[in-house]
Amino acid sequence: MNFLAHAFLAGDSPADQLGGLIGDFVKGPLPAGLPPDVAAGVRLHRQIDVFADTHPAFIRSRARVSTGRRRVAGVMVDMFYDHFLAHHWSRFGDEPLDVFTARMYRLMDSHAAMLPPRLRELLPRIAGADWFGSYRAVDATSQALDRIALRLRRENPLVGGGAELVGDYAGFEADFFAFIPDAQRYAESCRLQR
Repeated sequence: MNFLAHAFLAGDSPADQLGGLIGDFVKGPLPAGLPPDVAAGVRLHRQIDVFADTHPAFIRSRARVSTGRRRVAGVMVDMFYDHFLAHHWSRFGDEPLDVFTARMYRLMDSHAAMLPPRLRELLPRIAGADWFGSYRAVDATSQALDRIALRLRRENPLVGGGAELVGDYAGFEADFFAFIPDAQRYAESCRLQR
């Protein structure tokens, strides 16, 4: 899952949402000084990632990615699922997507001091170009993959990966619809078990 899905699956708690948004920028042990409720949100992010990686629909989606891009298929499918969530937001969100994304940008901005440095550096671009809302469009999702490719240290086949989404759009979409209700139930059960 990428930014939008993690913020959505975090539920209504701002701390869980913040943890979901920073989760990809926090590797290994949680930083000292991270508030316990935000740390719980990062742990939820990690639980959702493990759940996604083992879900049959997510596995099917990774298998749809061409052999030449298979080693980055997880990253691609994360982005594809954010596209479908944004595209079909009215089926899932309780508020308009633009309202939700603006709230997430404000949440990150109001807690900028605790954001990991790389996310703090990216935030003006993320919010300014409304990255989360832009995922509604296939072209914007493709451009996001291209941006990720440029940020990775090692050479990778992500550039042009949006063609994979277009090439089997209906298949990826069907996988997403099989996955997202299970992910919602799983995330809710994780929150309730705390």
